[in-house]
Amino acid sequence: MTLSFGGRDALDTENRRQFLESGYLVLPGLLPEALRERLVPEVDRWVDEGLRARSIAACADPGRNGPPPLLELELPAHGDLLTHPPLMRTLTRLLGPSFVFHHLHSDRQSPGIPGKAWHHDCEPNDRSDPSLLMVHALHYLGGLDEKVGSLAVLPGSHLNSVGKSALAHRGTAELPGEVVLDRLPPGSTVLLNSALFHTRRPAPDGPGRARYFIDASYCQVGARWRPVKPYWRQMLARARELDLADGQWPELFAERHFTEYTGTV
Repeated sequence: MTLSFGGRDALDTENRRQFLESGYLVLPGLLPEALRERLVPEVDRWVDEGLRARSIAACADPGRNGPPPLLELELPAHGDLLTHPPLMRTLTRLLGPSFVFHHLHSDRQSPGIPGKAWHHDCEPNDRSDPSLLMVHALHYLGGLDEKVGSLAVLPGSHLNSVGKSALAHRGTAELPGEVVLDRLPPGSTVLLNSALFHTRRPAPDGPGRARYFIDASYCQVGARWRPVKPYWRQMLARARELDLADGQWPELFAERHFTEYTGTV
């Protein structure tokens, strides 16, 4: 399902109904060129200075490894991306007026990187309430094409309550009913219900160009969600210090919507 940003940037009732049924929404060219031009060098810095590696190490062994000296949301364009107005207006129609930021990942995936097996990314909440939505915003700064690879999604799979890796044994193989997204312009965003199964596939003709990829997730309030980064409190506190919510989203970086960190599964 695709939403055009030529004349509107918020969901109507039918768009929202389709998203709830299918579990995904394509927003072509959501991010303007000026924002993309600021984001790309920040992603390069995050990767080249070892900050991404430090973040991964902290999650793998928080007792031994502390957080990176710089957080993704402290990079100015990344901070702006989190509350990009067209994105926030669309999320408001999906999640309601009150939702919380969950986490941010940023990467420059090398040409020829292997695919990622079918999986979903939904974290549990302490009410075990599947009606509360968690949404991932997948931002493709350079778009998707035959030189970058594709994203495949399995519409409706978010309606089944199963583990993240329940389809991992299928690798990146084609599944009945899948939808392949392989032609997206630069700055496109794909919104996923975080429980939707999806897979990353490499470029079909071998190494092409790097995939600049940022994903951010947001959750409906109403329960406490499990964090995925051990330094989540520091992350939220820094977002508040930087006033990334700009006074418009009082719950966006509130700690009370999370349980304690217990590690990722």
